[in-house]
Amino acid sequence: MRDYRRYSSFLTRAARLMVGLPDYDLYVLHRRIHHPDEPIMSRQEFFRERQENRYGGNGKLNRCC
Repeated sequence: MRDYRRYSSFLTRAARLMVGLPDYDLYVLHRRIHHPDEPIMSRQEFFRERQENRYGGNGKLNRCC
């Protein structure tokens, strides 16, 4: 059962990244471990920053292709 949950969690994260929904909880964990003295964005700030990063503030898509 434990392996099923881990696999399910992995698939959920992968699917969210494919459609452009980054994982806020993973971001928070990373910040707490690697940058403990720096502030952590709220969920709303995180989502807005990721959207701007993906779509750009100038109306153009930021993509590699």
